[in-house]
This record gives sequence, structure tokens and C-alpha cells, in this order.
Amino acid sequence: MGEAHAAALQLGQVPQPSSFEGAAPAFHPAREALLVRRPEGLHCPAGGFFIDPWQRVERAVITHGHADHARAGHTHYLTHRDGVAILKARLGEQIAIEGLDYGKVLRVGEVDLSLHPAGHILGASQVRLARRGEVWVISGDYRVEADASCAAFEPVECDVFISESTFGLPIYRWEPQARVMAQIVEWWQHNAAAGKCSVLYTYALGKAQRLAMALPEGPILVHPAVDQMHRCYRRAGRPVPESPVWDVQARVPRGALILAPPASADSRAMARVGEREDAFVSGWMQLRGLRRRRALDRGFALSDHADWPGLLQAIRASAAQRVMVTHGQVPALVRHLCELGLEASALDAEGWGDETG
Repeated sequence: MGEAHAAALQLGQVPQPSSFEGAAPAFHPAREALLVRRPEGLHCPAGGFFIDPWQRVERAVITHGHADHARAGHTHYLTHRDGVAILKARLGEQIAIEGLDYGKVLRVGEVDLSLHPAGHILGASQVRLARRGEVWVISGDYRVEADASCAAFEPVECDVFISESTFGLPIYRWEPQARVMAQIVEWWQHNAAAGKCSVLYTYALGKAQRLAMALPEGPILVHPAVDQMHRCYRRAGRPVPESPVWDVQARVPRGALILAPPASADSRAMARVGEREDAFVSGWMQLRGLRRRRALDRGFALSDHADWPGLLQAIRASAAQRVMVTHGQVPALVRHLCELGLEASALDAEGWGDETG
């Protein structure tokens, strides 16, 4: 991004606050922290912007397009260039947004800002902030197992690492993606042989594209919300296969697979599909009790977040001696990191975190 684009964003062109009012104690305000917590979200005083704010602000740096991180109403948006179409699709074509390539450094006020792959979904970024020899990295959501749907996670060395902890308990350990896909295919084929349709409830952004790119050819129908995100991926050059959009008025062929968001499970349209089996694809499906409560036939544990070993791998690779842990299983991860000799603490990011596992 050139100077003209930076000027268009107007990042860093507002008066800088004279104090760190509203900062969480873990930020040690007297040290002029690069990030402080404000009611609107995490604020960079030296740059005059927020990262994934949960209330309306003038300038927002967005790590990725999921709803708990990318909200409507901000005046200016900055995200990775692959995420621009996603944010416009979700927040409206009229938003003022700029895209930045991975690794390109943008001077924002007194801060050097750059984005680095988080491996979560298309365009997902870690945000690196550097000022006066100090480096902070905020992870956003991330996963360390690579696949073709998005850029692979890249460790970024820093002094302070702010990490998510959605699955921050030792019980969460993912099987390789290829093994889970094989289980899904076996389930689908078994249903088809019995003359049933198969419905995979999956998040429309991220998980659905991983599934579409990894599953074999066959009669696959996609919900309109899934199709919208498929098109964003294709525009970014990701080879997501073309699939018919599920026509709720038309008969679904026996043996077909439908990719649909969880919110459609109780819809009238789904009730008209006919004889079928339902499954949910999410890291939460590692908990069998949750699958039973949702009255699902099957659950497949495949997540767009790091599992327990992945979280520890990413934190080690950051080489940070100070780690702040946000949204998820915070106490368990903080306690473990302190036992490892790191300076670890909780960071309240009240606007982040939902069930998109």
C-alpha cells in the first residue's frame, strides 16, 4: 500500500491521547504500551487505531472476516487484501476499506504496522506492531495446520504475543485434516447407499471452503450464504469448486451432500429435504455431549483454530517472554504458560469469541 492509500485511510492523523485511560492493568500503562484496552476495543495510542474493535471507531484494523472480529459501523477499515471482498460482502459494498499485502510495512503514526498469515481463513492476519525497538503481535484467530484454502500460519517473533485460546485445554488435539475428510466421505457414501441425503452444518466462511476443496466430486449443493463466500474465495484465486446453489423449492437428489450454516438447521426448507442424516463440522464436536445436545447424527472434529499443541507451538515460535491470552479457555492456558516460566496474563476482549470452531 502506497502513501496515497495510507492517506486515504487517514490512519494516525488524529491527536494522540495523553494517557492510557481505560487500559487493563496487564498493559502496564507507565511503559507506554503499544496496545491498551478501551471500552471500544484494543487501541494503539501511538497509531490512533483499534484492532478488531467491538464498538464503532474511526479507524479499525481487522484481522479477519468473522462477525465477532469484523463489525459494521467503523469509518475506515484496513485488512489483508484477500479479506476486502469478504468484508464488503458481509458489511456492505459502501464501506471505506483498504487492503494490505502480507509483510508490507505501513507507517501509522509512530508505529510500523504489518500483517502476517494466521492460517485461520482466507485473509486472516496476525497484526505486528513495532515502535522504538519493541514488537507486539496480536494473533487474531489462527490455526497451524496448513491447507490450500488460505495462506499458512507464519510465526512472527516478538516481545509481546497476544494469543487467542478458543481451544486452550489439553483435551483438544485435532486429527489430521485428511483423516477427518476420509471419515466424512465414508459417512456420506454410507448415506448415499441407503438412499439418504447428507447435510453438513458448517460455518459459511472458512470451514465450508475447506470442505469444498477437500471433498471428492459428487452431488454437492451449497446454501446461498456458503455460495457467497465461495465466490469471494474464487475472486482471490482459491480453487473452490463450482457447486449448485441449494434451491429450497426443488427436490434434492438422493445421495446428495448439502453444505449449510448451522442457523439453517431448524428451517422449513431443511425440513423439506426428506430422508437425511445431519452432521456438524467443528472442533466442538470433540465433545460428544455437545453433539448429543444438538441431536446430530454425527459430529466431525475439524477446526479453523489451533488445538492445545498448536497454541503452544505458536507461542513458542513467537519467542515472546510476555504473553496475553484472550477469548476462550483463558485461565488454563495462562496457568500453563506461567508454569513454563513465561510472563502470562489474561486480557479481556469482551467482543471476541463465539462458536465458530
